[in-house]
Order: sequence, then C-alpha cells, then structure tokens
Amino acid sequence: MSYPDLTAFKALSFDCYGTLIDWESGLLSGLRPILSRLPPAGPQATDPGLLAKRFDDLSSELQVSEPGLRYDLNLSRSFSALAAEVGVAVSPEEAEHFGALPGTWAPFEDTVGGLEVLKRHYKLVILSNIDRRNIAATLGHFRPVEFDGVYAAEEIGSYKPSHANFAYLFARARDELGVDRERGELLHVARSLTADHVPAKELGFRSVWISRGGETKEGKGSEGISRG
Repeated sequence: MSYPDLTAFKALSFDCYGTLIDWESGLLSGLRPILSRLPPAGPQATDPGLLAKRFDDLSSELQVSEPGLRYDLNLSRSFSALAAEVGVAVSPEEAEHFGALPGTWAPFEDTVGGLEVLKRHYKLVILSNIDRRNIAATLGHFRPVEFDGVYAAEEIGSYKPSHANFAYLFARARDELGVDRERGELLHVARSLTADHVPAKELGFRSVWISRGGETKEGKGSEGISRG
C-alpha cells in the first residue's frame, strides 16, 4: 500500500457531518420526540438505531428525487414522513425545529485539536451536503479554527456523491485559494465511502478515510449518500 506524501498538499477538504461533527449522536437525540411516543415494546423503541436507519433512508430517497431541495427542508420533511410512517403525530413546528438541529450538534472529541494542528500546515475547506444556515452555526463549534472555504450543497444545487459538487470544490479551491487539484495540491478527508471516497476515486482525487465507528458494509457513514 502506498501512502500519499502529505507535504505535497497545500489544502485539505473535509466532509463535515459524520467526519468532524458527531452526526449519529445528534440524530438520535433529535429523533426523541418520535421515539418517546412509540409503543415502549416496539422494535424501534427498543432499538433506536432502527429508527435512525429508516430516517436516513427517507432522507436519501428525498435527495435523489429532489436534489435541489435545501437540506434543512429535507430534514424537516423526512422527520414528518418518518413520524407518519410509524404512526406518531408531530407538529410542523417540531419538524421545522428538527431541520435546524445539525448546527447545534457537537464535534467529535478529537476534531478541534486535530484541526488546530492541521491549520498550521494547510488551508482547510469544508465540502458539505448540509445547508448554509446549519453550516454557519456549526462553524462556531470549531473555534479557534477558521476554515478558508466552506462550500455547501445549497449553493451547488446537488448533493454528494454528484461529481458536480467536487467540480465546484476544485474550481473554488483554484480560483479563491490558489490550490490546484490538477497539480495534486488538494487532499479530501472524509468518513463516507459512498458520498466521498467513491466519487473521489472516480475523479482521480486523492482522499483519506476517517473511521468514526459504525460504518455499514456500503461505507455509509453518517453523511452516507445523504450528508456531507
């Protein structure tokens, strides 16, 4: 196995939710209004991971059918769809609140310290499937680290694993940061095989996998097809 020469890179692009932010813990907490109203002996009440998995499926399906839908709205609609599917009544206000939750979720314990070290050597960029409002709130959790570029699906008009998202990253890194992916100056860092590493390989874009535990056989970490 060959490892990249890390001194050759000028910038690192990161998937955010699931790689830097603890998506699973936040999601399970956010689904409590549904979980708390389920029959206590039901399988989804006793194994909340089943409910979270179904939520991921609904969100992913909505991304495919409506790729231009802003992600907070995707989350709100998926929350309502999940509640209806399991026979739980939730209000529009609860669904809207859920859509804004990712901006409140915490980083993994090693995230900020690791970013502080990397910031001394590289420009840092986020490429995320989440909307701008949630991203703006999340950036505060990374202080004192500041990112040199933050690119969200909301402005791109599609979700990873679309190649369009990576093309947007390459163009912005070149034009705004002076970092040329064609010269091998950009390295992508992510957990999800499906959303990040597969398209990166298809594009000949070097990437590094971060394990956060709980990866599925398909490699759908928390940003799977549906995050970033």
